Amino acid sequence: MALEFKFPDVGEGIHEGRIVQWLVKVGDRVAVDQPFVKVETDKAIVDLTAPRAALVQKIHFEPGATIHVGDVIVTFGQPDEAPGPGTGGTAVPAPRAPEPAGSIAPIPGPPRPSTATGVRPPATPHTRALARRLGVEIGKVAPTGRGGRVTDEDVERAAGRAAPAPSPPPPPIAVAPGRIPAPASTATADGPVERVPLTHLRKVIAEAMVLSRSTAAQVTHVDEADVTEFLVAFDRARPRLESQGTRPTFLPFFVKAVVAALKAHPMLNASYDEKANELVIKRYYHLGIAVDTPEGLVVPVLRDADRKDMTQIALELADLAARARERRLTLEELRGASFTITNVGPVGGLFATPIIHQPELAIVGFHTIKDRPAVKEGQIVARKIMYVSVSFDHRIIDGAEAARFMTDLVSLLENPFLLLTKT
Repeated sequence: MALEFKFPDVGEGIHEGRIVQWLVKVGDRVAVDQPFVKVETDKAIVDLTAPRAALVQKIHFEPGATIHVGDVIVTFGQPDEAPGPGTGGTAVPAPRAPEPAGSIAPIPGPPRPSTATGVRPPATPHTRALARRLGVEIGKVAPTGRGGRVTDEDVERAAGRAAPAPSPPPPPIAVAPGRIPAPASTATADGPVERVPLTHLRKVIAEAMVLSRSTAAQVTHVDEADVTEFLVAFDRARPRLESQGTRPTFLPFFVKAVVAALKAHPMLNASYDEKANELVIKRYYHLGIAVDTPEGLVVPVLRDADRKDMTQIALELADLAARARERRLTLEELRGASFTITNVGPVGGLFATPIIHQPELAIVGFHTIKDRPAVKEGQIVARKIMYVSVSFDHRIIDGAEAARFMTDLVSLLENPFLLLTKT
């Protein structure tokens, strides 16, 4: 009996992916648990494995195609059957019949939402969050977006907060043969342009950024830290770190300082459950670490940072960053953060206002260390100064609490010996 393999729900909140590479072809036999396709989902590339020993009868999507949870992506047959006429390769849409001369085909209206159980209409995370806030069941919303996508306006219309949907287009106008109007020109006088399709990862990043800015009441608090003494301590620790096979960086020290500050200010190590109207304070310290990769921003998670020493943190951060750049992280390594750190110091700039990683309530950014004049014991001297910024959700966290968190964090950076008593 043939088995239609559907794209499974590989993780919470993931509803679509992109075919990266088929590892098999039609007619191949696969063993149970053998990887047969690579799929990009959110910020990870995962291997899907065969549920049983089988023959690959039909591949339904080409590499690069977008797939949704529940889509049939491959058909498997029995492992001992011979490839038949139905196993000729990837499914290709049948060609459309030509339109009769002298008429213009009507533009199809937007597709109706699916009523099949378990099939979710396409919509961005922001639109889904809006539907939840307005109490709208998104599966019952009539979509008007491209490809049947439910838009924000569709949700607001269903909730009675927007204007009615536009009236349907007028019927097609019959045109005599030889008089079909030419399409409008899209050329401009500005000069040559290049259109670059967004990668799947970039689309995911874009949706996550919009979701965060439309969900949180984000405010950024900025302070400066005199890290002159910190750099002295770092230079003293450098030989020990190098002897243990790690490349010394500031980030493990920043991690230690952040954990200590979060322990003193647990509201920043939390999330907000909108449905239950509850603050969820995390009693663990899983820190998201922003990594700049050629494909875009990826945020792997350093788990239980409070239970690890400096060397363990350095080794694990190096491993996570390397595999993030190679797109070899698992989904488990990309979820579950309670707080996020972004270190843009190596890139440059004065300071930034980082965007909160939903559903967290805060994110801290460390910036470039520079020589700046400072007053020390009544004298103007050159000191190593670094700006630090924390963005927080003002719905839950008051400005005073964020300022107290920052004061403690700066104190730890300026007096690194305090870390010995805090962690």
